[in-house]
Amino acid sequence: MGFAPAFPVLPALLVIPAVGAALVAVLPRRRPEVVKQVAMLFSTATAGIAFWVLGAFETGPGAAAFQFTAHQPWIGDLGIAWNFGVDGISLFLVVLTALLFPIALMAVDPGHDEPSYFAWMLLLEAGVMGVFCVLDLVVFFLCFEVVLVPMYFLIGRWGHNNRTYAATKFFLFTMAGSALMLVGILAVGFLHAGATGDPVTFDLVTIAESQSLATGEARWLFATFALAFAVKVPIVPLHTWLPDAHTEAPTAGSVILAGVLLKLGTYGFLRFGLYLFPEAAHFSAPLFMTLGVVGILYGGVVATMQRDLKRLVAYSSVAHLGFIILGTFALNTEGIEGGLLQMVNHGISTGALFLLVGMIYERRHTRLIDELGGLQRAAPVMAGVFMVVMLSSIGLPGLNGFVGEFLVLVGAFMAHRWWAVVAAAGVVLAALCLLWAYQRVFHGPAEGDNTDMADLNIREGLVLAPLLALIVFLGVYPKPVIERMQPAVDALVAHVERHVPAFDEPVNLRVAQDLPKADDMGDGS
Repeated sequence: MGFAPAFPVLPALLVIPAVGAALVAVLPRRRPEVVKQVAMLFSTATAGIAFWVLGAFETGPGAAAFQFTAHQPWIGDLGIAWNFGVDGISLFLVVLTALLFPIALMAVDPGHDEPSYFAWMLLLEAGVMGVFCVLDLVVFFLCFEVVLVPMYFLIGRWGHNNRTYAATKFFLFTMAGSALMLVGILAVGFLHAGATGDPVTFDLVTIAESQSLATGEARWLFATFALAFAVKVPIVPLHTWLPDAHTEAPTAGSVILAGVLLKLGTYGFLRFGLYLFPEAAHFSAPLFMTLGVVGILYGGVVATMQRDLKRLVAYSSVAHLGFIILGTFALNTEGIEGGLLQMVNHGISTGALFLLVGMIYERRHTRLIDELGGLQRAAPVMAGVFMVVMLSSIGLPGLNGFVGEFLVLVGAFMAHRWWAVVAAAGVVLAALCLLWAYQRVFHGPAEGDNTDMADLNIREGLVLAPLLALIVFLGVYPKPVIERMQPAVDALVAHVERHVPAFDEPVNLRVAQDLPKADDMGDGS
């Protein structure tokens, strides 16, 4: 199973924030600064372990296997275990989670009931880490669902005016979407045991490598997983909870929701959809690529029409997530790598955008674009930082968003040219909506309170600095990320090809065959 150190580092990524949540919850409320410091301590310790995992992660052709594995039986009669491992697909999502949580905790003060707020944030971090690290289907489902509770309370208690409605809608949509997945998980475990004669197990690798399910069974079971992941992404038309949740959530909640929680669905498609059900994923790929393109166009068009700056960023996320789905279901290395990079890039760029929108709201107490304008005169540093983050979000070459979008479009072109052509139009729409919003918010004449709005302070600059550094670094030199992703992505694509009898020959070869050869060109001269 790959590299496994003596110290169980992956279980520690769950245990440390969970213990921190329990401790913070019982701290006295009269010392909010101490509560925040303790929460930061546990979240920073989690980040330290995650970055150690990144540094110790083995690279090279043999690095496709899961590393840092740990296994502890839990419910032996049902074959359920605390089974952990990371590979190139999950590694950078773990690191992204570990980076964004301390930033969100440091950037925002809740204003009331600090122990509960920081406890929910740490519990949310523990659940997200579990989703990205566990390799047991039942434990994955528990972590996948447990994140709903902290986010529900974060939106419902520390959100804005319509927070109760948004929190309830978020909870009901995502809970309803994953209701069938538990049935699907149980069916996978018991059908696998019946087909192989082995004891019941919910180990992801064992079930995926055996491919013991019949084609019809696998397609129906894939549908139960896909529905849960599609709601969590969310894919159009299951996206309607997202703009409300983003708009009403507190700033830290929006950062985590956009940066990490939406990736639970896209990661689920990769880790469980494609790996467990390769034939069903291949069969459903045209549908999901179409929905991805629809999301790209729809998100760009609707974002352009928004009057609320935070809601505009939320709809732009729908477009970005459409790119991730498009790359994932291209079912080739380029597309999947591009989708993975976009997961990380979207978390960095959109997380920074929500932080900046929150900083503007703290100063002006409004997010309506019509009530803002000319902010560049009073806050030139904020305007410059916002411009860099906005340009990264629309995929400017030299910044992180370009690399992922380019690979997604290459992968989509190799799978189906017209999907790539239509998706490329979404890049233009994304640029239009964000550039127009930036122009209206920061350029033009400043009036009223906009004339003396405070610029970024040192603390806010320190919060944004790591994200800005990654935006530039990943745009200029993405090689260290790609070389750690590629072995696992290649192994996943080979797994799909191996278990799908109708899988076409590698599409890049077909594209090459369609191009005129040098000899042919010479013969015609």
